[in-house]
Amino acid sequence: MNTPLFQRVAVIGLGLIGGSLAAAIRQQQLAVEVVAYDREADDLRAGVALGVIDTAETSVAAAVQGADLVVVAVPVRATEAVLAEIRPALSDQAILTDVGSTKASFVAAVEAVFGQLGPRVIPGHPIAGSEKSGVHAANPELFANHKVILTPAEGVDGASFERLKSLWEGCGARVLAMSVGYHDEVLAATSHLPHLIAFSLVDTLAGEDQNMDIFRYAAGGFRDFTRIAASDPVMWHDIFLSNRDAVLRVIDHFSRDLDQLRDAIEHQDGAMLLRVFSRAKAAREHFTKMLSGQAYVTDMNQKQVTFRMQPGGSMNGDIRVPGDKSISHRSIMLGALADGVTEVRGFLEGEDSLATLQAFRDMGVTIEGPDNGHVRIHGVGIDGLQAPRGPLYLGNSGTAMRLFAGLLAAQPFDTELTGDESLSRRPMGRVADPLRAMGAVIDTAEGGRPPLKIHGSQALTGIHYEMPVASAQVKSCLLLAGLYAEGATSVTEPAPTRDHTERMLEGFGYHVHRKGATSSVSGGGRLTASEIDVPADISSAAFFLVAASIAPESDLTLRHVGMNPTRVGVINILRLMGASIEVLNEREIGGEPVADLRVRSATLRGIDIPEDQVPLAIDEFPVLFVAAACAEGETVLRGAEELRVKESDRIQVMADGLAALGVESTVTADGIVIPGGQRLGGGTVDSHGDHRIAMSFAVASLRAEGEIVVNDCANVATSFPGFVELARETGIQIAAEGE
Repeated sequence: MNTPLFQRVAVIGLGLIGGSLAAAIRQQQLAVEVVAYDREADDLRAGVALGVIDTAETSVAAAVQGADLVVVAVPVRATEAVLAEIRPALSDQAILTDVGSTKASFVAAVEAVFGQLGPRVIPGHPIAGSEKSGVHAANPELFANHKVILTPAEGVDGASFERLKSLWEGCGARVLAMSVGYHDEVLAATSHLPHLIAFSLVDTLAGEDQNMDIFRYAAGGFRDFTRIAASDPVMWHDIFLSNRDAVLRVIDHFSRDLDQLRDAIEHQDGAMLLRVFSRAKAAREHFTKMLSGQAYVTDMNQKQVTFRMQPGGSMNGDIRVPGDKSISHRSIMLGALADGVTEVRGFLEGEDSLATLQAFRDMGVTIEGPDNGHVRIHGVGIDGLQAPRGPLYLGNSGTAMRLFAGLLAAQPFDTELTGDESLSRRPMGRVADPLRAMGAVIDTAEGGRPPLKIHGSQALTGIHYEMPVASAQVKSCLLLAGLYAEGATSVTEPAPTRDHTERMLEGFGYHVHRKGATSSVSGGGRLTASEIDVPADISSAAFFLVAASIAPESDLTLRHVGMNPTRVGVINILRLMGASIEVLNEREIGGEPVADLRVRSATLRGIDIPEDQVPLAIDEFPVLFVAAACAEGETVLRGAEELRVKESDRIQVMADGLAALGVESTVTADGIVIPGGQRLGGGTVDSHGDHRIAMSFAVASLRAEGEIVVNDCANVATSFPGFVELARETGIQIAAEGE
């Protein structure tokens, strides 16, 4: 039995939403008493008879008297008049909310009647409904697994907000919070415009001469789309008039786009149609994944995924891990800027790469796929990108954000780059500062963190930049900016980093001058479309290399792994530790070396990791720490400051996770010391949303003596889709909970 959140809830307006809320509150025992007022006496009597409410009141004032929560559930245009009746009877301590589809109109009505928006006035909007209306359609399950948006003002009473939030959650809803203005803009686009189009389309077709046949032979898609035209006309009349400005903006936008499609059909512009249709199809699939929790999501929708591993096991099989993320990112970027059509095979269909793909679609690039790793990019040329309609959301991808910063710094339009909570904590000053030296105008949040606001139409001038810290992302960012800069742009790195950008630029016919530790490009050139075969990602392969090395009786083959000399640090380090790794069938595909790797169980020994190998294995160190914990003797890492500003402070987070399993280590300013030869127990680890941390502790379970639970693993899908299935197939006893 639930403890009631409220003593007396008064619902003003006993239609579908008001009645369903009243019924849910009663069913879940969230209030001691639920009363209602409606101007239709028959509806009130039905509400009592159906058990929707406890008591029917004869006036608004009588319903509100003594209520500690008042819910206004009337048509939005009637709100102000109802509030005038509520005011004399409303307690100062009562919470006042509504269920209307527009929030600015409710706020305006409250201010007109009460003079101000008090601290206990909390506008609300449940995103739920039905073709049926009225109290007879009231359904206590209507809000289960649906969103409810609350739009509290800045001075809201926190305790009141939490009580109202708890009430909606008690009805089964997921509660989100946003500003009034943002709510009305979003709903104008996602709800109000589709309803307007449905009403208009049905009205238009009903007036056609063949109207009976049009409806008789209508396919399922037509019926599905126009179903919402059966909604309450009075309610929607009120909504459109109340949210006039936001609705007009989105109608104007849609009308312009519809005119462009009409012109494309009239002039047989197939390229235009393909661009719009493929972009729409991909966007629909992309955002469907986001909303179902299969892809990265904004904080308000974040799904919690937990890995649970049983101890022990061995690794065996013949597998190919997903395509290289770094190359997948760059293939989309350069393919979009090239002249002609670029074919990409082996594309990583992880969420980071898909975010990059979606961003270029948002900038007017036609991209077909991905379809089993195959992507076809219709390049728009070096100067062909179009202004996106809103911020470019890059999920969890630091690579995308830093490379985009260089690419967009000289475009003739402004852009804003945003990401998820993890990406929003990562420093971007390391790219913003040298780009500013080239003439770019970039604003960052506090501490040089995202979002990045890039002001276009800036003339860039080439510079020479000595990187203080080795970083392929910074180097690539400046080289991409150099494509648009006057003169030469050169970057000197203190230690070798991955050179995928340089190799791929050459593959697209853009010369990169490379001499020693310096790479440079001259602005003003063109890129020519190419074919790209993305090799398997060595960073993803690293988890299986370590797993098969530390687990007894293991023999695992990894196919088509990228062997770029700037990426093979993990193999070099493991071999120095005594790992048994054979490199087989070496070849070069599309300018990138690849090979098959056979790895078998071995007795590892601790080493002093050579500092020249650190930049070549920067992303693989979390799982190398697991190898070090299982080795005999001490492993020492130095010169790895970069690890502290990845998706998490990977040095400290790994040390904390190892400590949770009983493994001691010593964290230093630029590295870690792991004694090795220690027993791994069971325990619970917080990955801090870092996908590589989560996967590393999955590998650790092979040598653990108890169950390992890793929290906050949703972001594993950002770099390694299908990791759990592949790990289970090869021998890790892993289950993912909450997917």
